[in-house]
Amino acid sequence: MIDPPIDKLIKLAPCRYALVVAITKRTKELLSVESGELEASSVKAVSLAAKEIYEGKVKISL
Repeated sequence: MIDPPIDKLIKLAPCRYALVVAITKRTKELLSVESGELEASSVKAVSLAAKEIYEGKVKISL
């Protein structure tokens, strides 16, 4: 995963575990509900979830 950089993503979360859980939850949501969005872009679900967290579209909560 090159974009967004992992060192900048880690700063957005209180801990690494919270970041992994947030990316996993968002990836599962993208795969189950919003398949049209994934098909429109040739980006994998994990990369799209990480990008959304980096851009602030998805908030990390504990």
